[in-house]
Amino acid sequence: MSQFYVGVTAGSLPPSVPTSFVTDNGTAIPVGNILNILANDTNVNNDNGIQTIGSVNTVTVQLTNRVTGTVTTTDATPTTLLSFSLGAVPGVYITQGDITAYDVTDSAGASYTYVASAITDGITGTEIAIENKNVFEQPAMVASDFSIGVVGNSAVIVVTGIAGKTIRWSALFTYRFVG
Repeated sequence: MSQFYVGVTAGSLPPSVPTSFVTDNGTAIPVGNILNILANDTNVNNDNGIQTIGSVNTVTVQLTNRVTGTVTTTDATPTTLLSFSLGAVPGVYITQGDITAYDVTDSAGASYTYVASAITDGITGTEIAIENKNVFEQPAMVASDFSIGVVGNSAVIVVTGIAGKTIRWSALFTYRFVG
């Protein structure tokens, strides 16, 4: 068996670890051969649904076009779960998402999915038709509800709990925008 060897006589060997990581927005450079990789979500509009950001020795991978919120209700008063500004650029949004609710008082649950759309002139938003929703509720949760609409120039999800019941709500929606 033979082996092949090439000696290096000029210049330096390539590094054994990468020296920089170029991202969609910035470059991260390892410090002491350590590079932090983080993940989160953002409501930033990006058609790809994902972006990377490099800063110092950290790369952050973000899922974009996402809005989340939580709230707890203890009565039947409509309560804002989340609000998302439609922004200053005229255009149309389509949103789709899910809401889940846990009735702590009765150990009961509900889940909902929906699709909704809105248009904005950059100052005032308008809902395009009413949301299309699917409802999955246990009997103890049938008096609860939600709606998604437009208030001013913001898309808003409002939940309605049940009198005397502590309900924890969590929502996530994704959107597409064209302007």
